[in-house]
Amino acid sequence: MTLNGLVAIVTGAGTGIGRASALAFAEAGAHVVAADIDAKGAEATASAIMGFQRRALAITADVGNLDDIDRMVRGTVAEFGRVDILLANAGVTRRAGIMDLTEADWDRIHRVNAKGVFFCLQRVAREMIPQKSGRIINIASIAGKGYAGASNAAYAASKGAVISLTRTAAQQLGPHNINVNAICPGVTRTALSNANLEVRARELGVTVEEMDRRRVADIPIRRANDPEDIAAMAVFLASPGARNITGQTYNVDGGIIPD
Repeated sequence: MTLNGLVAIVTGAGTGIGRASALAFAEAGAHVVAADIDAKGAEATASAIMGFQRRALAITADVGNLDDIDRMVRGTVAEFGRVDILLANAGVTRRAGIMDLTEADWDRIHRVNAKGVFFCLQRVAREMIPQKSGRIINIASIAGKGYAGASNAAYAASKGAVISLTRTAAQQLGPHNINVNAICPGVTRTALSNANLEVRARELGVTVEEMDRRRVADIPIRRANDPEDIAAMAVFLASPGARNITGQTYNVDGGIIPD
């Protein structure tokens, strides 16, 4: 699964799945652009990438802003001359019941999770089409497939949008030799997930430890994801071994969702 010499952009690279994936890409041989809305997070990940003797570039970018997306891609091409891989990972949410969601919640979540993924994909595809090659990997969620433990309905809808986008983009970009796939993580130990866990524990009047035990008990394999589990799938989908895989959505969830 070598990625030697390829250039990858990872959004939301400062923490969690994004950071783990950026490091995994570098370990597999890629040069990596670590993009994050938090400049310090992006810089910390870029510094860690250089520990693998790979080139790295930290870019501060809000993927809900099209000017930032364009600047991110232009900066990548200026530094490396091309873009081979996009991991559209940046996402936001909060724990809320369906009757508690506000218009502001909807707009914030969809601005990043759906709009951001689409326009990152579109902008990167403008570079990949002339190359006649590219791998686009979108981070969706089992929430988009009906997982009952989703943080909220707006989040689930945004991730369902990513799944649909992935399938359509794969059909339309396939003739340009661009593969488009999505990963649907299940319960994953990240700062965002842990914040939702704490809210849920307060709602039920139990300890965070008890709430964590309950969510793991619902996983058939009895183990939550570490970010590295998602990163491993991302590396595979970016690798030559996945050259004929496109338009697919892969659950990495320990067996929670059957399809």
